[in-house]
Amino acid sequence: MQTLTPRQLFFQHIAQTSDFPLGLEIERAEGIYLYRQGDSKPYMDLISGIGVSNVGHRHPRVLEAIHNQLDKYLHLMVYGEYIQPPQTQLAQALATTLPTELDTVYFTNSGTEAVEGAMKLAKRYTGRTELISCVNAYHGSTQGALSLSGDENFKRNYRPLLPDIRHIRYRNSPDIEQITSRTAAVIMEVVGGEAGVRVPDTAYLQAVRQRCTDVGALLIFDEIQTGFGRTGTFWAFEGFSQAGVPVHPDILLCAKGMGGGMPIGAFISSAEKMSVFKNNPILGHITTFGGHPVSCAASLATLQVIQDQKLHEQAEAKGQLFKELLKHPAIREVRGKGLMLAVEFESFAVLKPVIDRAIEKGVITDWFLFCDNSMRIAPPLIITEDQIREACAVILDAIG
Repeated sequence: MQTLTPRQLFFQHIAQTSDFPLGLEIERAEGIYLYRQGDSKPYMDLISGIGVSNVGHRHPRVLEAIHNQLDKYLHLMVYGEYIQPPQTQLAQALATTLPTELDTVYFTNSGTEAVEGAMKLAKRYTGRTELISCVNAYHGSTQGALSLSGDENFKRNYRPLLPDIRHIRYRNSPDIEQITSRTAAVIMEVVGGEAGVRVPDTAYLQAVRQRCTDVGALLIFDEIQTGFGRTGTFWAFEGFSQAGVPVHPDILLCAKGMGGGMPIGAFISSAEKMSVFKNNPILGHITTFGGHPVSCAASLATLQVIQDQKLHEQAEAKGQLFKELLKHPAIREVRGKGLMLAVEFESFAVLKPVIDRAIEKGVITDWFLFCDNSMRIAPPLIITEDQIREACAVILDAIG
């Protein structure tokens, strides 16, 4: 019987989501580098597996936490039944990073599942049905999360989706008036990710917060991409308080960078709001693998690494260095916050060959779902200044 190569098996048995996957064969990863199968060619990972590897690939402290937990137990019971220290310790650590009212954590397997749980919580707590999200927002691919998506191209072939979803324009103040007493919740990325890293001003977020308070709607901040230090503060919303006026969500979503490479997500709110899942019906939201002890152990180690090494505090200066170095007539703009950046070109036709050439030269970048003329740059937070200079030189050479 003929033995098929991994590449042949990939195309024969792995469900494909496009006709042009990157197709890189990776044998190992370390720090900010991926190494190719066969010749161990290094690739600098400037997208962190799409915002996941904030502390780099296989961080030693994350690996140690995983190994220690492997020696104790894996899955024990569905969520919320057994007391498991990896869950309780991580929940406490998360609460210490947040305003006092955000003290209760529900762990999930992914960001999309966190979105789904938050949608249910908002409807159950308020007794309302309308949910509002933003044009060009991305919150996941399950049917509920997809209903919130702000791009019709990704939705039209899956309709009917959830009813009573309204979309407003992100950073458009007049649209805030569409938030009314019918609205259960407004879900919003603090920094617009797949729209091409769109950063709002503080006054806008404060106005959204005030409108939600005035009409009794909950404000859900989706920090699935921005959380765990990506934008220069541990949570992105921390960077949008001005004159002593905080911009706190009622529900916070996180995933991606929180696991150190392991799958985990969470939605976080107050104990009072979360209590609605206890009755009418009992077990109002359930999951089998959410809060898996190995993922929780990895997440706690990730949180501690970011705090101990102050990686979030370094992100703004590192992002600024990218902005200073990426100067070229073909580059229209470099925008973003911290190490969440978009490099804008004239069109996808101009950008795609640059991405391809950069990969050939050992630097992995990407584009955005709803902004295909902009290059995604979101490297691990551990990237050094020398590595930033090396990466920018490769990108500029790829343009040339």
